[in-house]
Amino acid sequence: MKKLNRKNTGIEKQLPIKIVQFGKGNFLRAFVGYAIQKLNTAHDFNAGIAVVTAIDQSPVSTLETQDGLYTLFQKGFQNGCAVEEKELISNIVKTVNPYHHYANFLALAQEAELRFIVSNTTEAGIVYRETDSLELQPPISFPAKLTVLLYRRFVHFKGAPEKGVAILPCELINYNADKLKEIILRYSSDWQLGSEFNDWLQAHCSFHNTLVDRIVPGYPKEDLPIYQKELDYEDELIVTSETYFLWVIEGDATLSAILPFHHTDLDVPIVADLQPYRTRKVRILNGAHSCLVPIALLYGIETVKESVENSFTGTFIRNAVINEIIPTLPMHRSELEHYAATVFDRFKNPFITHYLASIALNAVSKFKVRVLPSILAYHALNRNVPKHLTFAFACLIRFYQGTWQGTPLPVKDAPEIVSFFKNIWKSNHIPTIVQGVLENTELWDEDLNKIEGLANALCIALQHLEEKGVEKGFRHYSTAKA
Repeated sequence: MKKLNRKNTGIEKQLPIKIVQFGKGNFLRAFVGYAIQKLNTAHDFNAGIAVVTAIDQSPVSTLETQDGLYTLFQKGFQNGCAVEEKELISNIVKTVNPYHHYANFLALAQEAELRFIVSNTTEAGIVYRETDSLELQPPISFPAKLTVLLYRRFVHFKGAPEKGVAILPCELINYNADKLKEIILRYSSDWQLGSEFNDWLQAHCSFHNTLVDRIVPGYPKEDLPIYQKELDYEDELIVTSETYFLWVIEGDATLSAILPFHHTDLDVPIVADLQPYRTRKVRILNGAHSCLVPIALLYGIETVKESVENSFTGTFIRNAVINEIIPTLPMHRSELEHYAATVFDRFKNPFITHYLASIALNAVSKFKVRVLPSILAYHALNRNVPKHLTFAFACLIRFYQGTWQGTPLPVKDAPEIVSFFKNIWKSNHIPTIVQGVLENTELWDEDLNKIEGLANALCIALQHLEEKGVEKGFRHYSTAKA
């Protein structure tokens, strides 16, 4: 079978570098690479991507040997039907490893048609490192490398306004572009790059907060022969993803004009404020995940797909989302219900095995961000606690006891949190346990005993859970009088 490269595929057109991408992992290739491919095809966007290696790796990568080409397989579940698509992505035209070829990295600043910077260096990537300096080749952190690149561009083009760039970080932290800009300005001050550079940065470069949403399992190692059978070339960089795609970008008409996703069928809203979209995703998609983890694992289920297809846990989580989470969100109900329907389709994706145990990592902090706000908002609206979300909270407390009916549970959290729950469960007295958990402000940032009715509801839920198990316990709890 022939190797995948541009000569063997006849894709030899050289696209101009309009995008510098920090990171070359599966997510960026299945998300940004796919999005730009769509733009190039639908609107003759004519954009090539230069990929910058984010961490120190070998000087020659598979991406280079395949001339930037790779195959994306998208598999999902939409409107009750399985959907499968494959596409050869061909817009990566250059790879640069700044750890081995620093001059090549600096040369990217001189690309005349460069217009965008994208990144996904993980949540830990947008950080300030005091030890980074302009003299390092390269600096260690991503923001420091980007500062160097932007400063080089400013100097080379003598501060020309039209040579500014739009910066769209895809790291999964809130206000990702705002934080990145703040760190770049801090490096500029540390390194004394001058007020003219700062003025150019502020006036002619734009920083856009983004929200990305797509599940990307990545390289299908276990099922590789199945995928290779669909190709007539040997691809060592196959990447798999779900079909769902959402990229929310904060921006205005100016950004829409230079990044015309409205000419594609991709869901890329460019909006003044992405926070409602972020809240929607965190509360519905991530919130449903965090509710499912303790209740489904106690119920004996291992995967998200099994959970939503099970008659008890599936009905439970749908009722929690539709009746208790959605009413608290500041968006149109019809839009939220449509989004929830897509989420449940995604959860049922037959091509993705998503283990609840993997979502259980740091389950308390996730519950705090993803579910607790819905409980508090529901209480503020209705002056009582939501039954499903509160029962899920009770299951979380019981989950952290560590075992269930003689079987160890996959509790994975910081040692101090695991130790806290282990010690508090020693009393084996439910009211004491509930009070101690709710008053721990290090877990919740507030004393949750002050939420009227919550402690009592949790005590009732835990009592029925212990005595009757998950399904019968919920049935008795939901009909009990507080």
